[in-house]
Amino acid sequence: MAAMPHRVLLADDDRAIRESLVRALNLEGYHVTEVTDGVSALATARRDEFDVIVLDVMMPGVDGLGVCRVLRAEGDPTPILMLTARVETPDRVAGLDAGADDYLPKPFELDELLARLRALLRRTSPEPDARRTLRLGELAVDPAARRVWWQGTEITLSKTEFDLLELLVRNAGIVLDRATIYQRIWGYEFGADSKNLAVYIGYLRRKLEQAGAADLIHTVRGVGYSVRPA
Repeated sequence: MAAMPHRVLLADDDRAIRESLVRALNLEGYHVTEVTDGVSALATARRDEFDVIVLDVMMPGVDGLGVCRVLRAEGDPTPILMLTARVETPDRVAGLDAGADDYLPKPFELDELLARLRALLRRTSPEPDARRTLRLGELAVDPAARRVWWQGTEITLSKTEFDLLELLVRNAGIVLDRATIYQRIWGYEFGADSKNLAVYIGYLRRKLEQAGAADLIHTVRGVGYSVRPA
């Protein structure tokens, strides 16, 4: 039986970009639903289920950041790729803070957008050997259910936070360098000056500390990160 095509919600008010992406994604086998503004994006995302959402930041009514914040506040875990003409670090961090899983500055190459979509979709499809619950001291990570507990109390994590913690726990005691983490989590490197990884490590540390699991994630200066039992 043929696999069902991945469903993409595309929200962009630029007609030329939107039509170009719809054609390209259809040719790649995606099923695309297109909308032109943030209000329509929210209504469509609430009504139907999608495998990935592509959001333009600058849209009339509700912008892409607003759409992302609302969906995450409502508990929607669908991976989100943000398209933005803003390339400064604070703008990129704002997208991640809003709950986006990835961002792509305009203008972009189609091949790169397709590669990033594939990376996001891989992260939502657990591998066959990923069903075993991982344990690190009092921490339990269930890859199949994508749930985390500390001393029996569940910790709510975003999609990227979970992926990052799972990667670190699977490699407990090993220092993972930044380049490796970027490749495994995002599918590519952001560049030497990127703050994306540090931002998500900060998010993850705060949530773990709030649950009582302090000092699990260790920074190895100039190299990367590691987890060890508290």
